[in-house]
Amino acid sequence: MIKWKGIGFRLHPLFVLIMIGSVATGRFAELIVLFFIVLWHELGHLIAALRFGWKVREIKLLPFGGVVEVEDAGSVPVREELWVAIAGPAQNAVLAAIGLLLGYVGWIDKAWSEDFVRANAVIAFFNLLPILPLDGGRMLQSWLSLRIPYHRTLLWSVKISLLFSGMMVAVSLYPLVRGGLLHLNLLAVGLFLCASNWTYFRNIPFVFLRFLVHRSERAELHFDRGKLSMPIVISENRPLARILKLYMKEQYHLVYVMKQGKIARVVPEKAIIDGFLGRMSSGHADLRFFM
Repeated sequence: MIKWKGIGFRLHPLFVLIMIGSVATGRFAELIVLFFIVLWHELGHLIAALRFGWKVREIKLLPFGGVVEVEDAGSVPVREELWVAIAGPAQNAVLAAIGLLLGYVGWIDKAWSEDFVRANAVIAFFNLLPILPLDGGRMLQSWLSLRIPYHRTLLWSVKISLLFSGMMVAVSLYPLVRGGLLHLNLLAVGLFLCASNWTYFRNIPFVFLRFLVHRSERAELHFDRGKLSMPIVISENRPLARILKLYMKEQYHLVYVMKQGKIARVVPEKAIIDGFLGRMSSGHADLRFFM
C-alpha cells in the first residue's frame, strides 16, 4: 500500500491477479494503460471528496474502477455523494475526449486512440451500473435515501446490487448453453460483486449503527441551521430500534409518542439514538433487529 497525505492507495487482489495474467500473456502494455485509466478515474472521486471536506482513509483500485473509503460514510449530504460518484465517470469522459482529439490531429496512432476511447467508455458505463460499490450503485443508494428511510435504503440498494450482479454472472455463463466460450472476465467480476454485496448485506446492522453514531454527533448542526423537522408518529409500546428504522437520511425528526389516540410526549431524534446506544453499551439491545 502507498500512502499520500494520510490517504492509502491499495491494489485489490483481483487487480493483482489480472496483472499476473497480463504478464503471462504478454499484454503488460495494455495493463499499464488500464491502470492509468482506473487511477485517473479514482483521482476524480478523490478530488471531489476532498473538495467537500471528506476525510478519506483509503482508495482500493479494482480493474474496473475503485472504492473510496471515507470516515463520514452515511452522514454526508446526498448532493455531495452524487457529485463525488459522478466525478469518476466524468474523468473518463475527459480522457476519452483527449484521446479522440489527439488521434484526430494525428499526434497518436488513430487505432490506439480508438482503443483508448473505447476503454474509457467501457469503464465509465460499467461504473454507472446500479451495483454497489460501483458509482451507479452509490448514486442509486443516494437517490433512494431521499425517498425512503435510510435502513430500507441500505436493504434495497444491496438487494438490487445482488440482482444485477447475479444477472452479470448469468450473462457470462450464457454462451456455454449455446456451445460458445465462457466470458471469464465478466464471470470473475460478477462473482466478485456478488460476494462483495453479500458481505455488505451481512454487515448492514453495523453500517446502520455507524450511521446512527455519526447522526447523533451531528444532530446539533440542525438546530444551528434552523432545519425543519419531519415528524414520526408511533405508539408508546414500540421498541427504539423500530423507530430508528424510520429515520430519513436528509431529514431531522421529532418523534410523537401516542397513547390512546393522544400525544403522550414529543421526543427529539437524538434522545432516541442516545437511548438505543446506551442500551447497546449495557447489552440490552440487539443489532440483529436491523437485518
